[in-house]
Amino acid sequence: MPASAPPPLPLLKRVPPGLWTALVWVAATVQPVVEYVLMPPRQQYSLSHPRDGLDSFTARALLALAFLVVLTGSALLRRRTAPAYGLVLVGTVISSVAWRQNEVLPLPFLAVDVALCYVAATRTRRTAIVAAGGALGVLAGYLVLRWVRGEESGTSSEPFVALTVVIAWLIGNSVHQARAHTAELHARAATQAVTAERLRIARDMHDTVAHSIGIIALQAGAAARVVDTQPARAREAMVTVEHVGRETLTGLRRLLGALRQADREEEPAHGDQGPTGRDRGRAPAPSGPADGLGDLERLAATTTAAGVRVEVWWRGRRRPLPADIDLAAFRIVQEAVTNVVRHSAADRCQVTVDYREDELLVEVVDRGKSSMNTQHIQHIQHTERTAAVGTGFGLVGMRERVALLDGRFTAGPRAGSGFRVAARLPLPTAAGTGPAATTEAR
Repeated sequence: MPASAPPPLPLLKRVPPGLWTALVWVAATVQPVVEYVLMPPRQQYSLSHPRDGLDSFTARALLALAFLVVLTGSALLRRRTAPAYGLVLVGTVISSVAWRQNEVLPLPFLAVDVALCYVAATRTRRTAIVAAGGALGVLAGYLVLRWVRGEESGTSSEPFVALTVVIAWLIGNSVHQARAHTAELHARAATQAVTAERLRIARDMHDTVAHSIGIIALQAGAAARVVDTQPARAREAMVTVEHVGRETLTGLRRLLGALRQADREEEPAHGDQGPTGRDRGRAPAPSGPADGLGDLERLAATTTAAGVRVEVWWRGRRRPLPADIDLAAFRIVQEAVTNVVRHSAADRCQVTVDYREDELLVEVVDRGKSSMNTQHIQHIQHTERTAAVGTGFGLVGMRERVALLDGRFTAGPRAGSGFRVAARLPLPTAAGTGPAATTEAR
């Protein structure tokens, strides 16, 4: 069996509800015919099922009609629930008339309880209450009829049967409420998953695009200033703009491709339909490898080429990291470097990645001038204030990434001048066993 195949349903759920109803009714109706009519006479007898109860053609015809009505209702119970339930109830009444009884037959009425339980479990509460009211109304009709005719039959069976009706309704209603609660939990979980995924995509797109646009702006500005005096440098700057732009476009296509692939995977689940002819045979969009600290040197080289020198210091024993920590650390460095490029007058910054035994320390430090650094700080504070209304992503995104990994995040001005962003991400005890790397600087 393929791994994606759902597990088989329990036997009670595999059998259709109409079949359960028919089995209960037929067993309860055939049993007295066999015991009190077909079997040889015994000392035991039944007031509800006398031996001569089916001697007349009318009684047999009514019992056959009751079988036809109940079995038809059982067959239609899933597709036409309300009318089918009415047929089961009417057929049960006809069976008591066939036996010439002035009270309800308790055993065949259990089939009505089974059908009522299904109605209460699958239909609205109003429909279930009406169905239960119909059954109780039939039982009350038997009592009223005997009272009008002045007949006394000892202890009435209707109150006990009415109790089974109430119990059946309560069981079905409980199943209905449990299903509704489960569906609500699933919908809430799906909504939360969609929201979390949107936040993740928003952070990734902001981190990627903001950094690349900052580099493009710097290179384009430099090219514009030297295009007349130093055309070679201007050409080099425009080549860098083209390269960064293509990388950004590739990243955006990768994200959008992943989104389209997720939409195609979710579509059959919502509409219960297979892939259309247009989508059939189309290869899924490649998502590509996720960014990580392995791309840090490339990030530093790109930013340095744009005019802000980035020095990367590796400390500790470099080793493989869990994917979520690796990606979060790279995104934090990328956003911090982007802030240096966009909001600081610093011409260089230092990135430190420290592999410790139980945590990963990521630190980005710049030495921006005091005047420009003030603007940098004001921008950071503005980002924090606007985060509440969903317009800030920089520091808020970094803080969210660190919080999701149970780490610690700090960001603020340094003494004298400059700005410092630091994140401490806890590492699992088994996070990689790669060979040690010597401490290096760039």
